[in-house]
Amino acid sequence: MKKSTLIWAASAIVYLGVVIAGYSVYASMQGDKGERGNEHGADEHAANEHAAALDDHIASDDQAADNSHSVDEHNNEHNNEHSAQHSEHSHDGNQASEVAANISYADGEIAIELKDKNNAMPQLELSHEKLMHLIVVSSDLQQYYHLHPQEQQDGIFVQQLELPDNAYRAFVDIKPVGLSYAVQPLELHIGEAHQPQASELAPDREWIKTVNGQAVELKPQAFEVDQPISLEFHIKDATPERYLGALGHVVILDEKAERFIHVHPAAEDQTIFATEFSEPGLYKLWAEFQFNGVVNVYPYVIEVK
Repeated sequence: MKKSTLIWAASAIVYLGVVIAGYSVYASMQGDKGERGNEHGADEHAANEHAAALDDHIASDDQAADNSHSVDEHNNEHNNEHSAQHSEHSHDGNQASEVAANISYADGEIAIELKDKNNAMPQLELSHEKLMHLIVVSSDLQQYYHLHPQEQQDGIFVQQLELPDNAYRAFVDIKPVGLSYAVQPLELHIGEAHQPQASELAPDREWIKTVNGQAVELKPQAFEVDQPISLEFHIKDATPERYLGALGHVVILDEKAERFIHVHPAAEDQTIFATEFSEPGLYKLWAEFQFNGVVNVYPYVIEVK
């Protein structure tokens, strides 16, 4: 009996050891699995955070690119606008034009009719605050008028002006919407049988001109054909007022009044005008500056070689 009891006790101890060992192995395996699961979850969380950060970075780059593109577009629009505002209008009469202008004069009134290629009135854009700039000069280039005719209900532009009897040439400077346009000299005869008079121009030797007590100097220089030229005007003891959206305007004609150039300042705060001459010869230019609400016109004759 005592022997059997010992055998039973030994068996129980062995069984208990086996159970304990098996449980330890099982617990160890479950712990490793949990740790691996936690590690896998952490890896997934880190990967998700990385992906989110990457998406945010890409979105941020896209937004920055969009912002940069918007800034570039704004700058380009501003530069284009500025360039359009201050570029020259140069016409030598050889360019194709889809708009024709006709001019007439009666009873102290100039009338201008515009027709496009379909014989309709073209739509015009503002150019330096006006729909139309009309330059009228006598055939000898001694009389000069810069006018802004007003549009009437019938599409005709009119300007009240008493012109002395003479032969004139007129230049209609406009900006039609969606149509090409070249300024052409228009003949205008006032009075009986007035024939055009040849201009007798001679290059200026004196570059300081005084009008209404205000002196303006054109910086002397050599004028060469097919070369960029800066017409630099020095205003004596004054600053010109803004006139038609700029500090000044310069109109240039060749001695036959065939080539027409209308140029504006190269910068908003300067009285420097950039242009170029395609043909040698004598040219007359009229520089317009406003002081105390009055527009002074300063004439110069230059020789382009």
